[in-house]
Amino acid sequence: MADTNNQDEQQITLVDNQGNETLYNVLFTFTSEDYGKSYILLYPADAAEDEEVDIQAYAFDPEEEGSTEGELSPIEDDAEWDMVEEMLNTFLDEDSNLS
Repeated sequence: MADTNNQDEQQITLVDNQGNETLYNVLFTFTSEDYGKSYILLYPADAAEDEEVDIQAYAFDPEEEGSTEGELSPIEDDAEWDMVEEMLNTFLDEDSNLS
């Protein structure tokens, strides 16, 4: 299910409605067969390692299979959010067990 947890940090720049650019690190990506979508979870690239951060999640529609280019869409369905939160909690639990 979870797709990436590379040692090389992947980054993405998001542009808000006012044209402000913010750099984010990719926490991980995964695909849900139930929803037929890919998802990407991000956190601010300028966050300190021990700092609590807001993790952002988006549905990701790659332009082509295996591509890192594509459109991010907000997650608007409550059941879909619950599934994403469950994946995040599983990821964080597994990550803390590696320490």
